[in-house]
Amino acid sequence: MVFASRFAPAGALIAGLVLSAATQPAFAQGQVTVYCSILEEQCREGAAMFEKATGIKVSMVRKSTGEVYAQVKAEASNPRGDVWWGGPGEPHLQAADEGLLDEYKSPKLPELHDWAQRHAEQATFRTNGIYLGALGIGYNTEVLKKKGIAAPKCWADLLDPKLRDEVQIADPSSSGTAYVFLATTVQRLGEEKGFEFLKDLHKNISQYTKSGIAPVKAAALGETAVGIAFIHDMLTQKLQGAPIETVAPCEGTGYETGSVSIIKGGKNPEAARKFVDFTLSPDAQNINAKLKINSIPSNKNALLSPDAPKFAEMKLIDYDTPRWGSPAERSRLLKKFDSEVKALPR
Repeated sequence: MVFASRFAPAGALIAGLVLSAATQPAFAQGQVTVYCSILEEQCREGAAMFEKATGIKVSMVRKSTGEVYAQVKAEASNPRGDVWWGGPGEPHLQAADEGLLDEYKSPKLPELHDWAQRHAEQATFRTNGIYLGALGIGYNTEVLKKKGIAAPKCWADLLDPKLRDEVQIADPSSSGTAYVFLATTVQRLGEEKGFEFLKDLHKNISQYTKSGIAPVKAAALGETAVGIAFIHDMLTQKLQGAPIETVAPCEGTGYETGSVSIIKGGKNPEAARKFVDFTLSPDAQNINAKLKINSIPSNKNALLSPDAPKFAEMKLIDYDTPRWGSPAERSRLLKKFDSEVKALPR
């Protein structure tokens, strides 16, 4: 298995290639290049499992969802990747509408929950749902206690001046997580009031990170008091001992339909289809339970962690994934966020 992140030095990548060639099993049946937008631990575990089961060599590159979308679009005339694994569905849907993804009806589809089957149908089978994750607030209890700040329960609480430079969220241009927050805010409040809220929140943002998981890890380490991200990612940090508490905001929150897609024009279409079948299987989705990652799996036979967020106990908005994943709407919102919010002084 070759595994690269955008931070890996060239020497490490060459060493990985040599090691992979030396250890590749004799029954190898090809290769597949996967752009991975879930946690790096999941990427590694999944690649190893797939190689062991099929003998197909995996070249795995871990990047945030927005970065993968940009790369797939930039490489459209000469695709280097075969599969895009993970990340919220909106960028996948935009890529599908722009003709960057291939249609594929996996034989695993009947095993999926209704919401995942609907997601595939809405995308005319150019992407598939692999998990659900609700957006929320994670806060470091020790930091808030030390600073004398009340624990947030609602989105509106994040506008408290006491939280100046104490809130982190990713940049929606590079992070699918942050784009879900942007779209949730606009859908929840309407566009005018939604952008007023984002401008007010901007005053308390210490930084817009590149990756959606970064604010969670910063909160876990006490580098920031509050992170905005998916609740299951925050719970992973809590289960590992971090002083993190999570909340589904009182006004209502949106959610992601994590997706997997085949890149159109990829060099290894047969291996790509096999990899997608793998991601939709219970074995692949049980990686989450093994690593204590508590998203909701799409396969009915996959394990559901007892620590997973209880969707039935949350106030969820009627989040319109197809609309916010359309090329025109997503591009427009991102451009408006950059010019009207991110460009403001703090």
